Amino acid sequence: MSTHPYRRYVALGDSFTEGVGDLHPGRPNGVRGWADRVAEVLGHDEPAFGYANLAIRGRKLRAIIAEQVGPAVDLEPDLVTIYAGGNDILRPQVDLDALVADYDAALGRLAATGARLLVWTAFDPGGSATFKLLRGRFALYNELVRESADRHGASIVDFWRMREYRDWGLWDPDRLHMGPAGHQRMATAVLDVLGVPHELAPLAPTPLATSDRRADVLRQNAVWVRTSAAPWVHRRLTGRSSGDGLAPRHGTFSRPVAD
Repeated sequence: MSTHPYRRYVALGDSFTEGVGDLHPGRPNGVRGWADRVAEVLGHDEPAFGYANLAIRGRKLRAIIAEQVGPAVDLEPDLVTIYAGGNDILRPQVDLDALVADYDAALGRLAATGARLLVWTAFDPGGSATFKLLRGRFALYNELVRESADRHGASIVDFWRMREYRDWGLWDPDRLHMGPAGHQRMATAVLDVLGVPHELAPLAPTPLATSDRRADVLRQNAVWVRTSAAPWVHRRLTGRSSGDGLAPRHGTFSRPVAD
C-alpha cells in the first residue's frame, strides 16, 4: 500500500532548490540537493512516480515566475514546491510588497492545478555577521509569504524557526548555500510537512576550522571574500548570473535515482 498520494512532483526556484552546495558530479549541473533527496523517498516504491526540477541558480523571483510557473502547470503536477525571493532580498533595493504580490499571483496559478503546494519562509540571518543587517527584510518577506500561503492553502516549511541552521557546518563554505548536511536536514523537513514516512538519517555537519586567534579569523574571512563574496558582487555589478547558460536539471518528469 502506498504511503503517500504523490506521483508527479515539480520543484521550482533558484539555487536553494537546484541543490547548489550539495556537490554530485554524476548528476545534472553537478549537484544533488534536498529536492532530489525528497524525490528519491517519494519514488522509492512508486514505479509510476515522476520528478521534475525546473530551478536554476541565481534566478530572482520574477524570472522564476516567468520561466518556471507555466511549464510547471503544463506538467499537471500533484505536488509542487517553490521557494523564490531570496536573491531579491539581497539586492540593495527591493519593494517586498510588490514582489510578494507577484509571488501571490503565481502561487494562485499553482494552487489552481489542485496540486499540494509547499512554500518556505526565509532563513533567519540573525546569526550571520554578514546578513543580519537585512533581518528586517527577511522577517517582512516571511509575514507576506505566510499571508499568501494561507490564502492559497499552501503548506509552509518554516525555515525561519529552524535554529539548527545557525550551525555553519550545515552550510557550504560560501556561506550562501546549504552543504550536504543542510540539504539532508531540509529534505527531512519537507517530508515531515508532507506527512510522508521516511528513514532519512541526519548527516554530520562539516567540521569547521576553529581558532581563537584574531589573525586566523581574519585569514578565513579574507579567503571567503576572495572566493565567494567578491565573485557574487562582481556578477551583480556586471548584470551576470551564476545560472547563465544553465538549463533546468530535470525539465520534464523522470525517475529519481537514489545513491
